[in-house]
Amino acid sequence: MVRQRNKSLFTKPSSIMKGIGIVNRIPADIRSVHLIAACGTGMGALAAMLKESGLAVTGSDQNVYPPMSTYLEGKGIVLSEGFDAANIAYGPDLVVVGNAVKKDNPEVLKAFEAGLDYCSMPQAVNHFLVGRRRAILVAGTHGKTTTAAMIAWILHYAGLSPSFMIGGFVKNFSGNFHVADGEYVVLEADEYDTAFFDKQPKFIHYDPYIAVLTSVEFDHADIYKDIGHVKSAFNAFLAAMSPESRLIAYDADSNIDQLLAGKTMRVARYGSRKGSDWRLADFSVDAPWIHFDVIHVDNFWGRFKASFAGAHNLHNALSAIAVGCRLGIARDVMAEALARFEGVKRRQEVRGIKNGVTVIDDFAHHPTAVRETVRALRPFYPRRRLIAVFEPRTNTSMRKIFQDVYPASFDEADVICIRKPPLLSKIPPDEQFSSPQLVEDLTRRGKDAYYFEETERIVAFLTGMAEPGDVILVMSNGGFDNIHERLLERL
Repeated sequence: MVRQRNKSLFTKPSSIMKGIGIVNRIPADIRSVHLIAACGTGMGALAAMLKESGLAVTGSDQNVYPPMSTYLEGKGIVLSEGFDAANIAYGPDLVVVGNAVKKDNPEVLKAFEAGLDYCSMPQAVNHFLVGRRRAILVAGTHGKTTTAAMIAWILHYAGLSPSFMIGGFVKNFSGNFHVADGEYVVLEADEYDTAFFDKQPKFIHYDPYIAVLTSVEFDHADIYKDIGHVKSAFNAFLAAMSPESRLIAYDADSNIDQLLAGKTMRVARYGSRKGSDWRLADFSVDAPWIHFDVIHVDNFWGRFKASFAGAHNLHNALSAIAVGCRLGIARDVMAEALARFEGVKRRQEVRGIKNGVTVIDDFAHHPTAVRETVRALRPFYPRRRLIAVFEPRTNTSMRKIFQDVYPASFDEADVICIRKPPLLSKIPPDEQFSSPQLVEDLTRRGKDAYYFEETERIVAFLTGMAEPGDVILVMSNGGFDNIHERLLERL
């Protein structure tokens, strides 16, 4: 049975205002749930999962638009545009509050007034999805979505019937969640804070049977002040792991090394360093395949192939193999599963090919992710011009924290297009990232780089200069004004 760390799953509004009194149970006869900020990837998956479980589900959000809006409406979920007390006037048995929702939200205030039970998204996931299942968590600054998707697919292929909830659309499953009857559940373990009434990291709400730790870097500058602050969150996660839990940790991250010092949980290291439990050995690219050898405890363990790109994804696969081995899955079954892994949408996803020009979409935004994504594609398109298009729009990338780091991230690109951050007004002037400065720094490094204030100007520029054989890599954590489809329409 999975121990639930946060015993206070549901909180009465009146008690949160007074700071006392916790409701420790969910009503047995719950029939209806309302989600405030329902159109995020995680909240949308939760809404659909609750609906499929037989509950009546409603939701609201400020930005109700496709594809999430049509997806949820197709599931029979009633969505409301904007936040309004009237949206929960019917009195749902439970209100789930998204982490971006503020305490003065009109629906939150209505919940307070009406005395409705409410909880955060991870608390709801822990109760409705994890329950008595053994949780396999993937934590880290980078690679959570892809690694969790690989693990879920390997377990499914091996016949273990895992449940999962993942922050991306897994192509093999045609979705980002699944509820099954197996004993395991695979989850991303996010270090972002939980809710306005719970500022703990989300991953504190879960107790893992197995946890994967991919990396620890500075990110989420809106809630973390520096790398020390980030490490304190991960330290809390590791310190709270049960003695019977198993940690599988990347071996080439000094922050992880520091976090593990003095810890007593059972740890297996993976990566490329000699002496690690799981090591990546030789690999070669024969597009669309990448072939790689795995060493386990200094002995050759197996040869695998997959259709993803990049050393970072090989390490993701290595951690998934370590999880599978821990669960007793045969290596030939894992080899077949990885060869059939179709990936995750928005992770090196080819959106289309038009007149010989390939347009690829990727979620990369942190400078490390940008560097590894650009670097990963180069061997797959060795004699083709690689055009990198980047939109800094996260709370971290819109700040100047990584101003001096980003230039080196684009070294493997031939042409670079940098957009002005679309939400820059949210950032204090003295903290703002400068796209023109990045372009200037790239030019100083000898790169062919351009600055654009608007997406339309990027589309026009690329439409005029792209040639057959070019690869356009678009990187953003947002929709980027639908630039991918606009390019494919006009190329």
